[in-house]
Amino acid sequence: MRLRLSRGFTLIELMITVAIVAILAAIVIPSYSEYVKRSDVTEAVSSLSSMRVKMEQYFQDNRSYAGACAANTVAPTPPATANFTYACNPAPDATTYTVVATGTNAMAGASYTIDQNNVRTTVSPPNGWQVAGNTCWVLRKDGSC
Repeated sequence: MRLRLSRGFTLIELMITVAIVAILAAIVIPSYSEYVKRSDVTEAVSSLSSMRVKMEQYFQDNRSYAGACAANTVAPTPPATANFTYACNPAPDATTYTVVATGTNAMAGASYTIDQNNVRTTVSPPNGWQVAGNTCWVLRKDGSC
């Protein structure tokens, strides 16, 4: 009687391994994509928060918000990034301002604002997300803050 030495893997073993990897990839890839999108929201949150501090400094120096958001001031509008553009809309007047972050590319559809009273608003979430309310910046797909 001859003894057969086994070498390598059988086709069934390889197919089972491929199936397991495919199932894991189907779960992990969408979760990772949402994680990346959530991290992109922090870009807008950070820029708007920084802009608010600059606007308050401008107000302390000039006793008015009018003229802020212009180049060569303490509070210039943040430059556009890969995911957001920023604007003071409408233009600041003596006592009020609103800074808007509008999503582009992967964050299309998203719009966040902050004003002189530090009211942070999610005007619209990224495409496919829900809005939890207009008093927070949405940080999760399900709309929770």
